[in-house]
Amino acid sequence: MATTKRTAKKTPAALNAGRQVETPIAGRPHMPGYGVPEDNKGLLPWSHVTERMTEAQNYWIGTVSPDGKPHATPVWGVWVDDRLYFGGSPQTRRSRNLAQNPAICVHLESGSEVVILHGEAEELRAPDQALRLRLIEASAAKYGFKPKPEDYDAPGTFVFCPRMAMAWKQFPKDATRWYFPDGDSSRQSQT
Repeated sequence: MATTKRTAKKTPAALNAGRQVETPIAGRPHMPGYGVPEDNKGLLPWSHVTERMTEAQNYWIGTVSPDGKPHATPVWGVWVDDRLYFGGSPQTRRSRNLAQNPAICVHLESGSEVVILHGEAEELRAPDQALRLRLIEASAAKYGFKPKPEDYDAPGTFVFCPRMAMAWKQFPKDATRWYFPDGDSSRQSQT
């Protein structure tokens, strides 16, 4: 099966998070019995994911507790430079789970026009001024709420870095799976 690879690009968010953002490699998800095509004709472009993530009002966040129990919660967030920035009190179950295990699943609300991402989240620490301003502008545009720059110095803001994504609008015809080449292949989902 052929895949498409694009070149890596550095962005302020990636530099702040200590990682280089790479456009992912597209292919088909492995879903036996669901009629997913084997060829790459009709794959969705990565721009479909970035547009949906940028426009979404709510994101479902799945984390794992220290005793292995799954936990899901909706959050507000902003998608900037292929990263999801979201927050909440450090005392939330979500934040405490992420402090112990950075593994995370992000899902948008639709069960028909699906976007699912897997990766890791880490607490945002000392973002540069350019990133702070972009996060403030994105929040103001989306929610009408304008955080103060110093709000990003307090604990509780996380940055999610995707390692694998899946999306479709007309399942199974356009079901697409992306993975980031810098991700740990041992943790990539088969679906």
